[in-house]
Amino acid sequence: MRKLFGTDGIRGVANIYPMTTEIAMQVGRAIAFIVKDRAKGHRIVIGKDTRQSCYMLENALAAGICSMGVDVLLVGPLPTPGIAFITTSMRADAGVVISASHNPFQDNGIKLFSSDGFKLPDDVEEQIEDLIFSQKMEALRPVADEVGKAKRIEDAKGRYIVFLKNTFPKNYTLEDFHIVLDCAHGATYKVAPHVFEELGAKVTTIGVSPDGKNINHECGALYPEKMAEKVKELGADIGLALDGDGDRLIVCDENGEVVDGDHIMAICAQELIVQRKLKKKTLVATVMSNMGLEVAMEKMGGKMVRTGVGDRHVVAEMRKNGFSFGGEQSGHLVFLEHITTGDGILAGLQLLAIMKKRKKPLSKLAMVMSSFPQVLKNVRTSRKIDLGTIPGFSEALTKYEKELGKTGRILVRPSGTEPVIRVMVEGQDDGQINRIADDLCSLVEKADVN
Repeated sequence: MRKLFGTDGIRGVANIYPMTTEIAMQVGRAIAFIVKDRAKGHRIVIGKDTRQSCYMLENALAAGICSMGVDVLLVGPLPTPGIAFITTSMRADAGVVISASHNPFQDNGIKLFSSDGFKLPDDVEEQIEDLIFSQKMEALRPVADEVGKAKRIEDAKGRYIVFLKNTFPKNYTLEDFHIVLDCAHGATYKVAPHVFEELGAKVTTIGVSPDGKNINHECGALYPEKMAEKVKELGADIGLALDGDGDRLIVCDENGEVVDGDHIMAICAQELIVQRKLKKKTLVATVMSNMGLEVAMEKMGGKMVRTGVGDRHVVAEMRKNGFSFGGEQSGHLVFLEHITTGDGILAGLQLLAIMKKRKKPLSKLAMVMSSFPQVLKNVRTSRKIDLGTIPGFSEALTKYEKELGKTGRILVRPSGTEPVIRVMVEGQDDGQINRIADDLCSLVEKADVN
């Protein structure tokens, strides 16, 4: 059983176990111990989003790393993919991101990247947990001039901006575009506006005034309605909404209609197939992606492979089988040709390049895929619930799966990042799928009360 790590690093309420300074310092010591054992450079990058609690966790991590004789490179607020990029660009041995992504400000998290820019594999996370709880590091404290030091990398944002702009075709500009950009008061608030403005776009910004507590609050990728309203109000060409740590993107078209990650993947996959750049003509998506995406890929002459939920599973499948593009309905989009993890700004640039090339508005491009009716409902629970122990749940699931047949799907799973049970039902009839979802949610709610 994992003691600290979930589906995407360590996450929880800041200053409550496991998101405490004590654990952060121990994580820093453990990753430094592993790095020192495997590499020679002995440098670890630390970046963060805009949460108030990032300050205390940043200092604790840095102290832990330095205490094991490894140097720290501090980059300040920078998107998660930016940390992955800087880690590889600076030839560092590892990268650490302090962020709870799309969660509210009171939560925080720690995500770790290897020197190659990919998230740490499960076995290394298990090694970190073993080092922390076995006290194996206690006798290995460097002294005097052997302890590490920390320094700030002042030009990290500039390096990342240049990298992003270089992923956009050099023969195009964005001079004809008016973009509404929502940065969720998060890690992209300084970087993203510069990228699109420097490529020539007129940019109207939302969510660029972080105060440590307003990250993701009724804005960004989780709340695209605000962006969509602003697009309609101003007659803009497109809206781009990023989440708190900048690794996911949700957009809206010129009419203010929200376009989710599935449709963005369909648009980009089609273009990559035309360019013969979609390796093995295969798109990697998760079990949450709509059945309509699968149908669209077949019509394009491609195919779709599904993985478990989480961009790390998408990336693992891509690396294992030599695929080049994948993502999630929630907006994590991974262009492995350019970067090692989901990147909302980069994804926005790829989408805008397609619009520019085809000279079509997003509303027309989005017609490449038709979604099956789908409903996703969340049940917040007071404790961890084993779905198999809920009275009548397995029987209800079997009954409803038989009712839907081959024209629908049911997926029920616990969130890996918060105390929530997610119920997704897909089919051809809105009334039917809502009825099924409500009944399954009701069974979970009753079990939580009891």
